[in-house]
Amino acid sequence: MSAAAPSPWRAHAALRAPPAPRRALWAAPLLLSLLFVLGVIVWAQRNERDEREEARKTMISDALSLEAQLRARLDEEAARLAALAVQLRSVRPDAAALDAQPEVVAGLRRVWLSVTWLDAANRIVAHVPQQLPAARRVPGPDDEPGLSLHLSAPIAPSPAGAPAGMLVARYAPAVLLRRGVPWWLARKYDVQLVDGLDQVIASTADTPPRAGGDSYRVSFGAPLSDAYLQLTQREASQPGLRTLPLVLIGGFLALIGVATALLRRQVQQVGQAEAAARSEAAWRGAMEDSALVGLRARDAEGRLLYVNRTFCDMVGYRADELIGRTPPMPYWPPDAIDEAAWRMRRNLAGQAPREGYEARWRHRDGHMLDVMVFESPLVDAGGTQVGWMGSIVDITERKQLAERERRQTETMAHHARLTMLGEVASTLAHELNQPLMAIASYTTGITNSLQRRGEPDPVVLGALERLGQQAAHAGRIVQRIREFLTRRAPQHEACDLNRVIQEAVALLQRELQRHGVQLAFALDPALPQIVADPVLIEQVVINLVRNAADALAAHAGERRIEVQSAQVAAPDRAARFVRIDVIDSGPGIGGLRIEALCAPFYSTKREGMGMGLAICRSIIEAHSGAFDVDAAPGGGARFSFSLPVSRPDDASSIPEEDQ
Repeated sequence: MSAAAPSPWRAHAALRAPPAPRRALWAAPLLLSLLFVLGVIVWAQRNERDEREEARKTMISDALSLEAQLRARLDEEAARLAALAVQLRSVRPDAAALDAQPEVVAGLRRVWLSVTWLDAANRIVAHVPQQLPAARRVPGPDDEPGLSLHLSAPIAPSPAGAPAGMLVARYAPAVLLRRGVPWWLARKYDVQLVDGLDQVIASTADTPPRAGGDSYRVSFGAPLSDAYLQLTQREASQPGLRTLPLVLIGGFLALIGVATALLRRQVQQVGQAEAAARSEAAWRGAMEDSALVGLRARDAEGRLLYVNRTFCDMVGYRADELIGRTPPMPYWPPDAIDEAAWRMRRNLAGQAPREGYEARWRHRDGHMLDVMVFESPLVDAGGTQVGWMGSIVDITERKQLAERERRQTETMAHHARLTMLGEVASTLAHELNQPLMAIASYTTGITNSLQRRGEPDPVVLGALERLGQQAAHAGRIVQRIREFLTRRAPQHEACDLNRVIQEAVALLQRELQRHGVQLAFALDPALPQIVADPVLIEQVVINLVRNAADALAAHAGERRIEVQSAQVAAPDRAARFVRIDVIDSGPGIGGLRIEALCAPFYSTKREGMGMGLAICRSIIEAHSGAFDVDAAPGGGARFSFSLPVSRPDDASSIPEEDQ
């Protein structure tokens, strides 16, 4: 199952091609066998030579490493002897004092055979172990046969006037080799210390090395400058051809001759079978490539074994790019790889729905497609299930058609609800107009009555005056809403935009305080008057500020709204505009553009109807202005609209537009 099948149409083309002459192919195994035997002989010779060279390099490396270790051991012993010599400067020169030194006892337990204290005239002052107690005597170095060597360290005169001298430690090289040579190295080599005359000073073996063995000698250096460290291999490598059974080679060639004869007969039978299968494969390939259903075969691990032309056209990849691929597949959506992998494991476990299942794939060019997949077991000629065969139908157009029908139904339902809402709003505007006029009349009457009584309370009069103003303002808003719902033209008039903004925000003071929102103004005092419907512009400002406050209500950071106004010039300098910005420090717009935010029925609020920004944009565009939104520099969102600047006497020249 690990071999990838070729592209189906290429495989079919190869089957349709005429077979090449194969008369001499049956002799190829015999020729290859002869070449193999010759190659084995050459390989054995080269391998033997390489092994000898590698063993030689290893022995040189081991000799250098062992020489460094032994020299370091002798240097350490010399340093210990020098330290002992420094300690003896303040000790009375006699055998008892020398024997009482801990370093002497430790040295005798290591490799020292004896320690001798000489005076300035090279006379023996003390010698250890002359009378070493039996309890402290360790057998080993004293009993080692062979030559012995010595280390010396001068004893400087003491400050008290003690004479100078020399400290000499005699040691056994055989003990040094036995304790300094690793066990694995001693099993591999015969290690010897020899002098310049090839006399053996010490050896790790009891018997002389084997004659003719490969050896390497390295100069020992100080403190044994006239000695050499020699390593001799214990076992010699056997030639490679001696270990190669020539009888087996002859038998191998005989069996190859018999196999060649049988292969010639088999080649003839295979040629006949291929001729019969070629026609069948051509028919099968033509049927699979002409099918309108995508076909794919997968093994038990999910590796693609076969795809037809329709499947390749469906996902945009060639067959040679897909066959042999293992999950994740290139046509799986990047954001749904885990889901696709889980579905694949379910299908390979034999739990795919019999009625098929829907999946979402990605074409090579990036567009998405919906498919319906049907899985069935893939069985080989022996009746063993080797994988799964899938049939794939592209249902993208059908899904898109169903989605369009659903959206049209929802749009019609929204239109019906909005029409009903407009009728209800028109009725409410008509019904609220009379109570608002009555409130204004009663307020005026109460004010006149209090003034006739003389010296009325100024606070009460001020409150009644503001009550009348708010009632009149509410009546104007209701009237404009009624006119807007009845599709009448807006009432353009010269207005101070800064004043319109301040009056609009004043209506939201309590709501802003409830949400804990800080409000700031950056209004241009030199802002020119514009010709517009102040009530509608006021509604736009109220909607933008309220949306910003709603976005900040659940915001954990700073809650701040800033309203700015400024005069800007058009790119062609032929016209002037007034720009209003409502900037908040909320979570932002999430990368959405103005077209998405102002789309009908789209809302980021759970209870929103999705018509607020759409109506605001319609109002601004009805005033020949522009509506825009982008991210604020310090985070949050910035909603902006611009209106053209016109002189007050130009109000009559502005055309009336339907809302």
